[in-house]
Amino acid sequence: MTKPRILTGDRPTGPLHIGHYVGSLRNRVALQHEYETYVLLADVQALTDNFEHPQKVRDNVLEVALDYLAVGLDPRAATFVIQSQVPEIAELTVFYLNLVTVSHLRQNPTVKTEIAQKGFGEAVPAGFFVYPVSQAADITAFGANLVPVGDDQLPMIEQTREIVRRFNHLYAPVLVEPKALVGETARLPGLDGRAKMSKSLGNAIFLSDSADEVARKVRGMYTDPNHLRVEDPGTVEGNPVFAYLDAFDPDKAGVQTLKDHYRRGGLGDVRVKRHLLEVLEATLAPIRGRRAEFARDRVGVEAIVRDGTERGREVAAGTMRAVRGAMRLDYFARVPDPMPTA
Repeated sequence: MTKPRILTGDRPTGPLHIGHYVGSLRNRVALQHEYETYVLLADVQALTDNFEHPQKVRDNVLEVALDYLAVGLDPRAATFVIQSQVPEIAELTVFYLNLVTVSHLRQNPTVKTEIAQKGFGEAVPAGFFVYPVSQAADITAFGANLVPVGDDQLPMIEQTREIVRRFNHLYAPVLVEPKALVGETARLPGLDGRAKMSKSLGNAIFLSDSADEVARKVRGMYTDPNHLRVEDPGTVEGNPVFAYLDAFDPDKAGVQTLKDHYRRGGLGDVRVKRHLLEVLEATLAPIRGRRAEFARDRVGVEAIVRDGTERGREVAAGTMRAVRGAMRLDYFARVPDPMPTA
């Protein structure tokens, strides 16, 4: 039996951070041998709000690939694919645009939230507005059965499922209807206490940060602003230091002991941050070492991505042959030779 297939990926707009790690990367590494895994370097989607900075996107494709390898994604198990080098995805997007209404796109809660966060106002690029359709094309071009996402991305997967159902009903049942695979770890807050860790907000610890840089960021983390003295009771809820310990410290009983101590007073922020730094370094030091090793052979990393992209395009091309056939667009499909006469 063939393995079920996963499609996942990231926008190469900058280095990946520890929020990405606990939100998706760690899960991808755990699942890569259980599922046939395709990891998309989504440069086309990155250009929807970085169209004025194409070099930034191009430069970060390889940097994100290095992050993938550093966390333990194995190119023998996971296939890395550059989105723009699979034109079948763009073709599929065009076909899907006929199956989605503008009002439905406008109501997508994920799109509405991101448009507000980016401050587009009425000047929303059309490419950004329709990126849920492009995302549906990503998923279905590879025939993914499962898509690992956070809770905030569930509307995207539901939109994909709706497109698949409509296509299969109108034309022929050739597309796979995917399911969402929601990770167990909640989204990490930013270092500044904001609800989201983000590259653009400057409140992230990156997987590629040096040990000194991680230490500097941890020392400057937001905690409980009312915890002014060591002996004062402190608040754990909404405190990023404890959110990070929940995500990274394998000693759950020890974390609970720290929380109880902090709540009743007598535990200072400096001590808690020092412990957090030790916990983070236990995860990040091996990642940093593997990244440095792979970075010494960038030609080899480029070859991994190139080979993966070629394999990914073969899969997408097979999907498009089925799609064109279902839509009666296979004008020049090869007709079998007639049987020879005796």
